Amino acid sequence: MSHDPALERLANATLLVPFESHHAPRWILEGLADGISGVCLFHNNLDTPEQVAALNARLSEAADTPLISLDEEGGDVTRIGQAHGSDYPGNAALGAVDDTDLTRRTLRSLGGRLAELGLNLDLAPTVDVNVADDNPVIGTRSFGSDPELVARHSAAAVLGLQEAGVAACAKHFPGHGATSQDSHLTLPRVEADADLLHRRELLPFRAAVDAGARSVLTAHIEMPGLGVEGPATLAPHVLNELLRGELGFTGVVVSDAVEMQGLSGRIGIPEAAVRAVSAGCDLLCLGRFVYADRVEQVRAALVAAVREGQLPGERLEEAAARNAELRAWIRSRAALRAAAAEDTEVGLAGARRALRVDGVLPRWADPCVVEVDAPAGMAVGEVPWGLAPWFPGTERVSPDTAHAERLLAAAQGRGLVVVVRDAHRYPQARGLVERLLAERPDAVVVEMGLPVWRPACGAHVSTYGAARVNGLGAAELLGGAVGAAARG
Repeated sequence: MSHDPALERLANATLLVPFESHHAPRWILEGLADGISGVCLFHNNLDTPEQVAALNARLSEAADTPLISLDEEGGDVTRIGQAHGSDYPGNAALGAVDDTDLTRRTLRSLGGRLAELGLNLDLAPTVDVNVADDNPVIGTRSFGSDPELVARHSAAAVLGLQEAGVAACAKHFPGHGATSQDSHLTLPRVEADADLLHRRELLPFRAAVDAGARSVLTAHIEMPGLGVEGPATLAPHVLNELLRGELGFTGVVVSDAVEMQGLSGRIGIPEAAVRAVSAGCDLLCLGRFVYADRVEQVRAALVAAVREGQLPGERLEEAAARNAELRAWIRSRAALRAAAAEDTEVGLAGARRALRVDGVLPRWADPCVVEVDAPAGMAVGEVPWGLAPWFPGTERVSPDTAHAERLLAAAQGRGLVVVVRDAHRYPQARGLVERLLAERPDAVVVEMGLPVWRPACGAHVSTYGAARVNGLGAAELLGGAVGAAARG
């Protein structure tokens, strides 16, 4: 097959690729020079702020304004806060406060932090309406379960990020909030009719589009109510008639990670990439582990699909042009990013305002603090959470009632604080908490996920998220050691 540099460059223009290390490998730098639109950074690429800034400066030298992106939602899903947790409350906390000015200022400040590090595209905000309590992938990433509330905060988040010169990306279109499965692992299905989907799922996306969101990220979910079988990412009707036609979106449609099982599990990554571009995706987020050889397979599949008539060349040109327009918009906002400033107070202030207390908090000088472990979702990854930084001696235990006797003995003569995360989703965690409360009904329960389950206890604290600032806010209430060293 003959080599066609122009066609290969067009295929490259649809790619947002990951890589392996803290330094940009040669294949990435050469790929950016050969037209790859940009990169998506994950935990494995990020270390100190100085390293991240140096990496992004090197990436920026390889091409004219490549897209340098990541999933930085604040709250539970943080890449730049991986080591200690985020300095910003997530969407659930902002939704609990319900102050759109706070949301806008929070995201503007977060955008300022990203801009300072050399990032220019944030795959945020999550604008899904979380109506399924057992949703394993959205939860605290959502502003809430009320479409109107989610819509107004989605618009505020988009405005805030983009005021810092960082392109926003509303996700996961057409709405991942009513699922009880994780599209990283399978293809979730939303059973709702078209009228409900328009009133609920689509309302925040309409608000984000109207606020000027430069990009929208698709969901690998089935919505038969929209007349579509299979992933929405591969549905021309969803991406073209609905998103572009009905909602009037003119920016870049980004696929959720192509390597996720909900999209490519049955057909493989190269074929999924071809079908996604054919359906209307402009930019393919290839995921966490799609490195050089597999990127080459995707590029080759796109080129072959055009040559064989499976993918119209005009569709590839259209996608490349939209991605070039996004890069031009980012280039035009260089002065905004240079001037963007982080508000070091807004994150903790928002987390404090989100706190909710049921009951009367006791004044314990030295409580026994127990954290009941909960698995991190795939979108979250391994990020520290809990109250341990402010309560020396805190113990993290598995959700097993076998720990109860020992924990009760340790708490004898002391106050008892039990910290959980989304306890409503984990029967074993609830079992352990109830066993502890049977002996210690005066205990304080701190819920760092969604406060769906509220046991009878001395006092119940809801943080609406597990970011570092959520933990610090709760620790302040409970009298933890929150001096200068703990705040650092």
